[in-house]
Parts: sequence; C-alpha cells; structure tokens
Amino acid sequence: MRLVFAGTPETALPSLRALLASRHEVVAVVTRPDAQSGRGRRLHPSPVAELAAEAGVEVLKPAKVGDPAFLDRLREIAPDCCPVVAYGALLPQAALDIPVHGWVNLHFSLLPAWRGAAPVQHAVLHGDEITGAATFRIVKELDAGPVFGVVTEEIRPSDTSGELLARLAESGAGLLAATIDGIEDGELEARPQPAQGVSLAPKIQVDDARVDWTAPALRVDRLIRACTPNPGAWTEFRGHRLKLGRVEQAPDAEKLAPGEIRVQKNRIWVGTASHPVLLGEVRAEGKKPMTAGDWARGARIGEGDHLS
Repeated sequence: MRLVFAGTPETALPSLRALLASRHEVVAVVTRPDAQSGRGRRLHPSPVAELAAEAGVEVLKPAKVGDPAFLDRLREIAPDCCPVVAYGALLPQAALDIPVHGWVNLHFSLLPAWRGAAPVQHAVLHGDEITGAATFRIVKELDAGPVFGVVTEEIRPSDTSGELLARLAESGAGLLAATIDGIEDGELEARPQPAQGVSLAPKIQVDDARVDWTAPALRVDRLIRACTPNPGAWTEFRGHRLKLGRVEQAPDAEKLAPGEIRVQKNRIWVGTASHPVLLGEVRAEGKKPMTAGDWARGARIGEGDHLS
C-alpha cells in the first residue's frame, strides 16, 4: 500500500523504520513544524523529519492539519492508509476522509484504558502491572476508534515512563507493521472498544510533577518514575527547585517526618507519610545532575532542613 506516515518524536522512529523496511511504500511523512531547541534556541527538524529526509521521503510540516494547501497535497499523493505514531496534533475530518483505509494510530496503552496524551505515564503513576500498545482506526472522538490489534508489556517495579515507552515503541512498531499488512490482505477487522474500562490520561504538567512528601512512599516512588524523564519530578529545598531522579523505598529505615532529611555518609533519606525513601540522582537549579550524597555535602544539610 501507499502510506503517508505521521509522527514527530523519537518514539515514532521504530515504527517509521519498520514501515520503510516493509513491503509497503512510504511516499511521504507528516510531522510537526521545526521547533527551537538547544542553547542557541535554533530551529531543528523533528526526529521523524530527519529520518524521512535520510530515506529520501517527502516531508510535510503543516502548521495546521486543516490547512487547504496541505489537504490538497495529501489528496494528490492519494495514500491508501496513513499510519500515525505520536504525531502531536488532532486530525480534522477532512484529513481523516482522504486515505481509503483511514488513519491507523499506534497508541501506547491497552485501549480503552488510558486514552489521551500520556498513557505510559499514567500507567506507571497508577501502579498498573500490565500495559501494552494498540492499533486502532482514528475517529473524531479521542482514542475511541475500533481496535485492530494489541501487544502487552509487563511494567517492572523500577520502570520509569521513559524506559517503558522505549520498549513499547519497539514492540509497537512490529504491531503497526503487521496491522498494515493485515489491512492490505483483508485479514483484519477492527473491533469497537468496550464501553466499560475507559480511563483518561491527560498530559502531566510541571505542577503535577511536584512531590508531595505527605503522601506514602509508594506514591512518591510512582510519581517520580512516571515523570522521568518528562516533565521531571521536583521538590523545593530552601526555596529553590530540586529535580529528583529515581528513589528507593526504605521500609526498614527509621521513620522521619514528611520531607525531613536524614544524612548518613552517602545515603540521604527523606521522610514520607509511611516509610522514608533514599534519594538517588538529583539536580539543583543551575547545576548538573549529581548523586544525592554529593548534593548533600555541597548543600551542607543541617538539623531541621527538609524538602517541601
């Protein structure tokens, strides 16, 4: 089939590579416009745009997917199907109507669970033991279209959302390629999602990533892992923001008040509503990431110091 692939971040690259290597023809790629990044805030193409350019594939970067010029070009290309992975913009009905077999999205949850922008983060945050990826036909309602297929993935106790997403991006790429094969062969039938079991996964904002030390240690651990690497969990120390890496629960340690800091050699405990946690890597404002022990020595932690 003639495919137009839509995607933007690195998460989409395994799927694009799989489709470029498949029996299908990727005739164009749709991605978000170039964005500023780096120290100089220069404009850079998305990872998907860079890979497509290397492969000699036409790259389309509409500011809005509903732009008439973009829709006209998509009609000229006449794709049979448009696979989508983390494109980052809503698709209007005018665009959805163009490909014969519609737009097929790879979503990183077991639908109808965790519909929305941050399914992996919410799965980690809420302590799910199993998640996965699903391919479905895009409809107007958010992530509600009929499902073609799924793969499952165990969530490990130490998983950050970044680590889990990397695994899902790889296994999901195989699922997406197999889905496109099945659609062309007429062997796949999309089935409606069940009405029960729907949960929503809105984007996690920076304010949502602030650690509440009055919560139990289990909740603190899940929040930090869910927000790693983005948007990054954080707390405050002496009025300044301190970013937090993965922590370790310490159920046998001496109980501390929520946010209370205890230093013993290179081990830095912080109290929660249940048992303390051991800090791992931290990053103070204007500093590079460092071990909690190095940070504590530089900060000269004293009696009564706490995180808030």
